[in-house]
Amino acid sequence: MPDRELAQRRLVAQGLVTRPYATPHDAVRAFAAMQGQDLPGVLASAALRSTGRVEDVLAALNDGLLVRGYPMRGTIFLTAAEDLRWMTELMAGAPLRGAGPRRRELGLDEEQFDRAGALLLEALARAPRGLSRNEALAVLDAAGLSTGGGRGYHILYTLISRSVLCYGPWNGGDQNIVAVSSWLSEDSTLERRFNGDEVAATAELMRRYFTSHGPATVRDFSWWSKIPLTQCRAALPLVDGVEQVPGDEPAYVRLGLADEVTELGRAVAKPLLLPGFDEFILGYQDRLFAMTPEQHVQLVPGNNGVFRKSIVAGGLVRGFWLAKGRLGTRTLDAAPFRPLAKTTEAAVRRRFAEYPHLPA
Repeated sequence: MPDRELAQRRLVAQGLVTRPYATPHDAVRAFAAMQGQDLPGVLASAALRSTGRVEDVLAALNDGLLVRGYPMRGTIFLTAAEDLRWMTELMAGAPLRGAGPRRRELGLDEEQFDRAGALLLEALARAPRGLSRNEALAVLDAAGLSTGGGRGYHILYTLISRSVLCYGPWNGGDQNIVAVSSWLSEDSTLERRFNGDEVAATAELMRRYFTSHGPATVRDFSWWSKIPLTQCRAALPLVDGVEQVPGDEPAYVRLGLADEVTELGRAVAKPLLLPGFDEFILGYQDRLFAMTPEQHVQLVPGNNGVFRKSIVAGGLVRGFWLAKGRLGTRTLDAAPFRPLAKTTEAAVRRRFAEYPHLPA
């Protein structure tokens, strides 16, 4: 059964009840990384924890404060610019190795990756604000490096996972690809930040995970980051700013969370509209703290990795929603699992009017 108390504590820890972060950069940095394959969704996730304005998140992209890359799990994440390099160096190696058979199937080898990197860096030297994905692929195709059949994706994924490229400023519909050497600080490498100490880097990542996601366990963190449990346990004594809470398995939260939840009272139950890939849903291996197994099937139809946008009320997922139409004519299409109370339905419509939709 769902655990309402746990869900409400996690909502507060995640900043979804109080919007505790002054800027989107502050919010993303506190989380270390927000899953970002749904770009409009992750921009909304950052806004919902800070200013509430997607325009502020786009400004952070354009100012070089926020970027996207592949720091872990072979999945694209939104991160603070000062964190992407060291996190990628810490965690991207295993997913890169795991993608080796697919690269070989596509006929991609080291010579081609080196050539692709050189071509794109040369093109980016003439385009300091970056190239769109289509423009980057066109550079490769024009040089005889075919990007068809998934080759383009794997070329870009590999170069981003090797900290050659990343996604940077907003171009009106997506993020441009930029050169890491010109967009990210040299001081943000694993060597510069942690003297190359992977355990110390793991402790910093774990601290951010527990303070933004807790109550959560070391096993939760290991699943989220894909860092081996042995390394996670070695890093745990170095984590500060958290406290242990009792349970079947020790869990960790930021200091003072329980008091904060108590002081908020009924505010922790207010209705919310979340993007489909929000960390409240995707930040934990077991999502049934917030919904039943039958509801999870509806939220992730076919269990195919595509998450619908969720309606949350009383701390629990109550259904899913989508927006119909374009700016100025958008309407809410809500699909609750059960009919909502009139007051909850009215609050959901207010949340929709306030939601940080992209302006396009």
